[in-house]
Amino acid sequence: MTDPLKSKTQVLVTIIVVSVLGLGGATILGWTSSSIAGPAFTDQPQVSEEAVRPARDLSNAFVNIAEAVTPAVVRVEVERPRRTAQRGGGQQPPLFEWFFGPPGGGEGQQRQQPEAPPQRSGGSGFIVTEDGYILTNDHVVSDAQTIRVHLQDGREYMGELVGTDPTTDIAVIRIEDSNLPVLSLGESSTLQVGEWVLAVGNPGFGGGRALDYTVTAGIVSAMGRPLDLIREGLGRQEDFQEIAGFAIEDFIQTDAVINPGNSGGPLVDVDGRVIGINTAIASRTGFYQGYGFAVPIDLAKRTMEDLIEYGQVRRPLLGIEMEEVTNVDAEYYGLPETYGVLVQGLPPGSPAAEAGIEVEDVIVSIDGEEIQRPGQLQLLVAQRRPGDQVTVRFYRDGQPQERQVRLGEADLGPRAQQTSQAESRTEERLGIEVAELDEEIAQELNYETAGGVVIRNVSPAGPAARRGIGPGLRIDEINRQSVESVSDVERILEDVGPGDVVSLRVSTPTGTSRVVNLRVPS
Repeated sequence: MTDPLKSKTQVLVTIIVVSVLGLGGATILGWTSSSIAGPAFTDQPQVSEEAVRPARDLSNAFVNIAEAVTPAVVRVEVERPRRTAQRGGGQQPPLFEWFFGPPGGGEGQQRQQPEAPPQRSGGSGFIVTEDGYILTNDHVVSDAQTIRVHLQDGREYMGELVGTDPTTDIAVIRIEDSNLPVLSLGESSTLQVGEWVLAVGNPGFGGGRALDYTVTAGIVSAMGRPLDLIREGLGRQEDFQEIAGFAIEDFIQTDAVINPGNSGGPLVDVDGRVIGINTAIASRTGFYQGYGFAVPIDLAKRTMEDLIEYGQVRRPLLGIEMEEVTNVDAEYYGLPETYGVLVQGLPPGSPAAEAGIEVEDVIVSIDGEEIQRPGQLQLLVAQRRPGDQVTVRFYRDGQPQERQVRLGEADLGPRAQQTSQAESRTEERLGIEVAELDEEIAQELNYETAGGVVIRNVSPAGPAARRGIGPGLRIDEINRQSVESVSDVERILEDVGPGDVVSLRVSTPTGTSRVVNLRVPS
């Protein structure tokens, strides 16, 4: 018979021996570190610092550029009538898309409204002067009823439309403030294929800080891309068909990733200077697939000057119909190289015709700058002013000739309607519309009793919507003052100005309440 005490003693000794051996083995294997029980890893670089220094320097440069540029890049949110299509909207030329902001556009908050809700869209822009002038795309802000501008630091402003030019897809808006962060403007004419560039945008999908800023890097893939995107977009709209022929398209192509919502944002060089405005992508899906396009800043800068000074573009006019020269043309007309533009038509009385230029002349330079393609000629002429005199060099019957041409002015129609929100009421700036909570509305919204004030409409682009306030909520207090009527709302908000904070206590038909603090846009 086995002694129970002896058996227990043997088991205990065995456990102790196994434990000691296990501890010793673990020690030998290096698994008894005080930080973690597991195999030892190394964090030593696999490549020498010297070998990766160029890549590290480039990475640091991108970081520095992003930090310097993003404070001046803004998100632009607009509302326009539902019945109004954005310029360039509808069916686009095959493979090409303009950017009209995120899909859906926050329309889901527009329930129980008597009229079709306004259409919400957006894009990006960038501040170019300390007193608030902002460059963006025409298709971002065209036909806007309201414009809201958001800065990286959280400031929000009501924007004023200074002017637009649909023929270049450039627009200028303005916000009221001073000492704002700004971007420097470079020169797109000095760009070379292969240069590093960064595309910066502020799409702001979903409101708040979701996808607030994006910075992508790439190179200049090509210069002078004629997409016919603007011309075809204008040609599909009755009001703009007559000016479609004045569209200027000489885009910078880049492989820096550009996606919806980045339209109007800057394309910058390694010095952080703007050399283009992100405008379009080549895509079968509406999202980036390798080709992005930007309006050259030289053209945008000249357009901006006119929009600020006159409210519209004063486009210089040479007055020719032209097409690109082919190898066959160069041989037939006796050109030394294949370059220039072939004059195919001259409207009667045009500046070029008056100066003696004829059909089948091949224009090869303007003021000594060689012409390679029609878009380049348009770009060079557009940077002048009506009335300027230019030297046009061309070939006729194989012989070079020159003429002095005094530029005319193109008729681009009436200037765009300007928008300003400077006189709007505080509740409109907050993005809400209020009404008396009468018996009919109380029954419609399932309130047990009538009385007080209810929010009837909410602007999808306004501060209220971004904080989750929707139609149907009752306003119980504003700035801790009781609200019983619409006149109470007007009285309390009368002394509230741009930049001030408004505190709303709102409740639902079930009695649930919460406090929401909103800043009035400047």
